[in-house]
Amino acid sequence: MTRLSSSFPADRAALVAFVTGGDPTTADTGAILDALVEGGADIIELGMPFTDPMADGPAIQAANIRSLSAGTKTADILNIATAFRERHPSVPLVLMGYANPMTIRGADWFADACANAGVDGVICVDIPVEEDDSLGDALRAKDVAVIRLATPTTDTERLPEILNNASGFLYYVSVAGITGLQQAAQASIEEAVARLKAGTDLPVAVGFGVRTPEQAADIARVADGVVVGSAIVEIIAEHGANAAPHVKDYVKSLSDAIRSAR
Repeated sequence: MTRLSSSFPADRAALVAFVTGGDPTTADTGAILDALVEGGADIIELGMPFTDPMADGPAIQAANIRSLSAGTKTADILNIATAFRERHPSVPLVLMGYANPMTIRGADWFADACANAGVDGVICVDIPVEEDDSLGDALRAKDVAVIRLATPTTDTERLPEILNNASGFLYYVSVAGITGLQQAAQASIEEAVARLKAGTDLPVAVGFGVRTPEQAADIARVADGVVVGSAIVEIIAEHGANAAPHVKDYVKSLSDAIRSAR
């Protein structure tokens, strides 16, 4: 079993926690990642900062700006990943971001770098499945999972295309729009998860707009994973270099709610 496949327990949902790498600085990110693990996150998503994060709302856009303003480069993200893997050999780490930083040096270079850093999977927001060969083949050749996104507009005809060559888990974006600003109705999430799980054996993790332990618990009753990002990023924005203990406490409140949901 891979780290990713073993991180979705049979008796509860997994907590997937996102932060932007290099926010507020690369020196601070390691402690924040450790806080996510200590708080009970099962899977870590490390965002690669980008100048035009078009799928993200104000909180993560601001985190990207803070990170880039601090001088964060792709090499720094990979160094953060490498150090994380040394400290946490069993915790899955996923890089999430946009095509340009991932492909500018070539797909093979990026796939090699991911494998060498101990990265388990990659979510690339802006490469459609029709262009999978621009990155996906290279990642799969290095046993790095290609994690795909499904949305409320993903219909029964489109879903098999999205699932083709997908691995790790399926990330269900529960609202049509940017991160952090909206929360989908629970009934629509339940309907969507049931439909997606009928089409795949991959775990289905639900994100976008999850902020409270109560929301996380509701989703955890029907989904295989709960993804939380913007709310964590906002804590980092508020506390800066001192964010780690606050992040840990918040993540623990989510983890406790998820673990008691079923």
